[in-house]
Amino acid sequence: MSILAMILAGGQGRGLGVLTSNRAEAAVPFGGKYRLIDFTLSNCVNSGIYNVGVLTQYQPRSLNDHVAIGRPWDLDRARGGVRLLQPYQSSRGSAGTWQDGTADAVRFNMEIITESDADHVLILAGDHIYKMDYNPLLEVHASTGADVTIGVRSVNPHDAQRFGMVTLDADGRVTNFEEKPKRTRSSQASMGIYVFKREFLMQWLHGEGLTHHELGRDVLPALVDKANVFSYIFQGYWADVGTIQAYFEANMALLGETPTLDLYDPDWVIHTRSEERPAVYVGANARVDGNLLTDGCRIDGTVTRSVIGPGVYIAPNAIVRDSILMKDTFVGEGAVIDRVISDKGVVIGEGAHIGADGDNTPNRESPTRLNTGATVIGKRTQIPAKLTIGRNVEIFPNLPASAFPKKGVKSGETIQG
Repeated sequence: MSILAMILAGGQGRGLGVLTSNRAEAAVPFGGKYRLIDFTLSNCVNSGIYNVGVLTQYQPRSLNDHVAIGRPWDLDRARGGVRLLQPYQSSRGSAGTWQDGTADAVRFNMEIITESDADHVLILAGDHIYKMDYNPLLEVHASTGADVTIGVRSVNPHDAQRFGMVTLDADGRVTNFEEKPKRTRSSQASMGIYVFKREFLMQWLHGEGLTHHELGRDVLPALVDKANVFSYIFQGYWADVGTIQAYFEANMALLGETPTLDLYDPDWVIHTRSEERPAVYVGANARVDGNLLTDGCRIDGTVTRSVIGPGVYIAPNAIVRDSILMKDTFVGEGAVIDRVISDKGVVIGEGAHIGADGDNTPNRESPTRLNTGATVIGKRTQIPAKLTIGRNVEIFPNLPASAFPKKGVKSGETIQG
């Protein structure tokens, strides 16, 4: 069975707020040294799939720089390998049109599918956290003779409105597909993993599905009654980290004594683009407890239950608790940060206090997205020395220290400069 994998990596990821202001969701850092797309790319090569297209659109520069020619994943091959498929304007319509949605992204790259000698097309999301051998899925797809096979897994019914919910019969055939329903009797959610017969996919998207823009919202519900649509139930760890809370929880879950997602498994390595960084340095007076520390970080203060990215510096007498600090964050002497997600290159001044009190007022502009106490700081922002910042605060990227009010920032506020 020959496979062409197409990774959908062009989404904005609005649920992650300022973390996706300047990058696609698939390029968001995770677990210290990784990006979200690393998991899907690694799953492909670990499953023996080396013909991969990465479909980009929103803010692709960071993603392009990270994937490049695919060398960390052994995808820099003369035949097959990885191709970054950039968005373009089609000739449809008098003024032309841009792709609009996941089905459109596949349709606009139909030439790649047409020219491929693959029998089947494996369509994957580039922004999920999981380790999965795709071969059992492909075997089920072949054995059932399905036109389409959907990867599914059980979720809490209270989370149904975040997923495409799937109803199955006793044979695993999909009998109903609802995209993000408010209520459902099903407990099986689509993982955003689809295997299509190549010819069937081409005929559908050029024929009856020509007006369909989204795979989950439009294509799959329409196919259930018109094609052989089957399921493959996945039992392993899988996380859609498309919200701040889900992203925070997935990072914090890595700190458990026996984390569900094992990043140290030699039989299923998660590959990434590594940088030449020195080893972790922990100073003589530092205190560290239950953290994930990445190459090049230097700890002279106190760090507990946190994920610390490459090149982060935590100065003497600084305290970091329950936080995610991305690459090259600087925490000044005497600063205290609690339940903070700090993007790359952030500078936190001496004596600043973030997550300052027990006030858990939801963010006024995004109350459903920021309401669990986490404060999020955008890339390369500079927090003034001695400033106090509350919880559920969202701070936009690239802000100078002068953009902040001297009196401090109360819980639930948004700082845009």
